[in-house]
Amino acid sequence: MQDRPAKILVVDDESGILKTLEILFRRENYDVSVALGGREGLEALEKVRPDVVVSDIRMPGATGLDILARARKVDPEMMVILMTAQASLQSAVQAVNEGAYHYLQKPFGNDELLAICRRAVEARFLKAENKELKREIRKRSKGQGFQPIGQSTCFRDVLELAKTAAPTDSTILISGESGTGKEVIARYIHERSDRSEGLFASINCGALPETLLDSELFGHVKGSFTGADRDKEGHLVAASGGTFFLDEIGELAPQTQVKLLRALQEREVIPVGSTEAVPVDVRIVAATNRDLEEQIRKGEFRSDLFYRLNVIALGLPPLRERKDDILLLARFFLERMAREGEEPRILSKEVEEALLAYDWPGNVRELENALERAAVLSSGKTIEVDALPNRVRERPTPALVDEFEARNPTMEVIERAYIDWVLRAEGGNKSRAAEALGIDPSTLYRKINRYGLGDS
Repeated sequence: MQDRPAKILVVDDESGILKTLEILFRRENYDVSVALGGREGLEALEKVRPDVVVSDIRMPGATGLDILARARKVDPEMMVILMTAQASLQSAVQAVNEGAYHYLQKPFGNDELLAICRRAVEARFLKAENKELKREIRKRSKGQGFQPIGQSTCFRDVLELAKTAAPTDSTILISGESGTGKEVIARYIHERSDRSEGLFASINCGALPETLLDSELFGHVKGSFTGADRDKEGHLVAASGGTFFLDEIGELAPQTQVKLLRALQEREVIPVGSTEAVPVDVRIVAATNRDLEEQIRKGEFRSDLFYRLNVIALGLPPLRERKDDILLLARFFLERMAREGEEPRILSKEVEEALLAYDWPGNVRELENALERAAVLSSGKTIEVDALPNRVRERPTPALVDEFEARNPTMEVIERAYIDWVLRAEGGNKSRAAEALGIDPSTLYRKINRYGLGDS
């Protein structure tokens, strides 16, 4: 049951019809707005944001079909009823096929119009109630449908910040090395947001040339460049109501950076070859494996765009700093690879040790690829170390003291090497390492910082 009167916008180029319909709808306790002609109607759609639009088809300046097209961009659930004379009946039928709720052929009775309008209002509010119900269900389920894998403290801290930021519409910038799972976090944010019913779309900014990327992001009009044989809606508009993930944002060309900045500031885009702005309602999550602040200093990235994107910053740690997660992730990947009805493969002790000892420069992506290879090459239930890639199972042991050190190393050099050795032996677990070293965890954290062995 709606808690407010439905908003109705009437658009016609005859003032007499506008006045008649305004009186008719007000008697039914609707919140009525009127617009004289198609151009006023287009402007009123944004200002009024009605539940139902009642519009004539044939009007100078902008037709009822133009009203329909704009209404679907402003709010895809807006109900549009078109009034038509016999001469434009074919256009009305076409409009219904393109998303109009109904059409009325002139002349029509007031009761007929009111009956159609009531059904449109009921459909509009029913959709809103269903959407609210689904949103409430998602809140109660606490986003458990999509849960990134990890139990290490540094990773859980990132997830907690992502969880806090998800219900907002703030722009988020995820930074981290390649393969750390930036898109996984972006999807996690989308699933926990109020936009989760909408589309999650993504694009890799470094995978397309500038001209094509502009067309994909912002759309284009027919004839704007060679091969543009029809108008095309950009991904930012298509994802309205949802989340758009811009991967490798540091690869954007300068002109595209300007256009994206405008889209973020004005909440609208201008398709390639057009002069008319198109409104967008999309949440932006961007990601990069580059140091954008260094790119700003080099003049390669706009500082104003960086600050627009970096409203909430999430830094994903590399896998070598998530030692507690390596075996957890490995078992997850093996479970996912198992065929239906089959038990997942298990890891031998030697494989576990090799996985924990390796530094994983390719991060989670490299781990998944290594496990897939091992699963393919293993015939038994247990994955043995020989099935791992050479680089994983034959990682060279680092020297205790660098060969360029003095012949008689200082105690600091020896202490640093010993702490590093114990940390590796304990799989990066600082609490166990402190116990093995016989020092307080706080003392170990200070020494880690002092010697640059990793984050504390």
